[in-house]
Amino acid sequence: MTLIALTGGIASGKSTIGARLAELGAMRIDADQLARDAVAVGSPGLARVVEQFGDGVLQSDGSLDRAVLGSLVFSDPQSLAKLNGIVHPEVQRLADERIAEARAADPAAVVVYEIPLLVETLDERASNKKWDLVVVADAPVEQRVQRMVTLRGMTEQDANTRVSNQASDAERRAIADVIIDTSGSKEETLAQVEALWKRLTVAN
Repeated sequence: MTLIALTGGIASGKSTIGARLAELGAMRIDADQLARDAVAVGSPGLARVVEQFGDGVLQSDGSLDRAVLGSLVFSDPQSLAKLNGIVHPEVQRLADERIAEARAADPAAVVVYEIPLLVETLDERASNKKWDLVVVADAPVEQRVQRMVTLRGMTEQDANTRVSNQASDAERRAIADVIIDTSGSKEETLAQVEALWKRLTVAN
């Protein structure tokens, strides 16, 4: 099995890369989805978030109010660290389950794990998980901020705050085996993804 970590800053095009690799035959695991699963209604993760941040982070149906929680943590590094200390271990447990299932189903599978915060969590993961390849989606900060404003309806200030709470571009490039430049057209990005897939399938 080939285990690929796919990372990149917010709005860098990770999902475009991951979706295309899945279309080409990879098994795709999305850390953002696992993070949602980790705090789903009835989960131990959600109970710990409420214990830490109070009932005000819940919607009327008992689910997590992500907007409220985001407003609490993204402007407060200590609160963000507390949230990450709850969510990251649970996400890792869920990811390990998915990877084990993929290995059992197909020992020759290519598994792509989209993990935005790879650099931020590398130390805790390095002891028990070996990445065969680290792929970084890369685009200039200014372009990513503009994408968040245009495509996600965020204010420029909020977008810049999200960027500042993540690792730097230089830190991500430093751990990359492959860098996919997503600053051009979607077609240009997909061409790089297809070249990577050819490399992977020829190698296997």
